[in-house]
Amino acid sequence: MSEKYYYVYITTNKYNKVLYIGVTNDLLRRIWEYKTKEQRISQFVRKYNADKLVWYEYSESINDSLIREKQIKGWIRQKKVDLINNFNPGWKDLSENFSG
Repeated sequence: MSEKYYYVYITTNKYNKVLYIGVTNDLLRRIWEYKTKEQRISQFVRKYNADKLVWYEYSESINDSLIREKQIKGWIRQKKVDLINNFNPGWKDLSENFSG
């Protein structure tokens, strides 16, 4: 049986000005949807072009991932920025090298 992962992720725009936090079970598909402006994507992502993946973590538990998403959403911006800086100091688009 193959393992199932759930991803908590943060995306931003090309200027690194906005942060969007989400959860998915298919991170590559989700980022592709953002980059191609799929109809069903978040209005926030669409409005602010937050399609650059700058941070993620995964878990085998959807409940753990949803709890983590809510936790991060409750943080002040600087704590989110610190999380990204520790994981991805250059704020590079991680989707370019992500293999799932």
